[in-house]
Amino acid sequence: MSGFEGFIGFNPWTAMFTLLNMVLTFLILKKFLFQPVNQMIDARQKEIDDLYSDAANVRQDAEAMREDYSRKLAEAKETSAQIVSEAKQEANRCGDEILRQARQDADALRLKADAEIALERKKALNEVKNDISRIALDIAGKVVEKELNTTEHERLIEGFLRDMGDQK
Repeated sequence: MSGFEGFIGFNPWTAMFTLLNMVLTFLILKKFLFQPVNQMIDARQKEIDDLYSDAANVRQDAEAMREDYSRKLAEAKETSAQIVSEAKQEANRCGDEILRQARQDADALRLKADAEIALERKKALNEVKNDISRIALDIAGKVVEKELNTTEHERLIEGFLRDMGDQK
């Protein structure tokens, strides 16, 4: 075999050695390279799947928490509205009670004042009656002492009126 033919020629032992070398290299690579790389890829895929699963769980938890928050917020609004309503009713009831008590107190004071006024009026009338009686007795005493003529009668009336003005 000359130079070029020997260079391109086919030698079965070389081919078999090359084939055996390639199979052996493939097995070694499979054992030491492909299996660890596949394990790394599988582990990475599992991590990614776990992350997606965790993210889905977190999303579901967040959604549940949002719904719970919305429900609690609605309950809080309802409770606050009920408390405000009850407070208004209590305030109205207290206001009505205060007004009723104030009216009762005012009525009692008015009745007491009316009674005091009536008593004072009675006292004043009694005093006026006593004064008139005393004056009448004084006049009668003077009339009895003197016999009256028209001039004395007028003078006695003027004195009586003057005495009445002084006693006020």
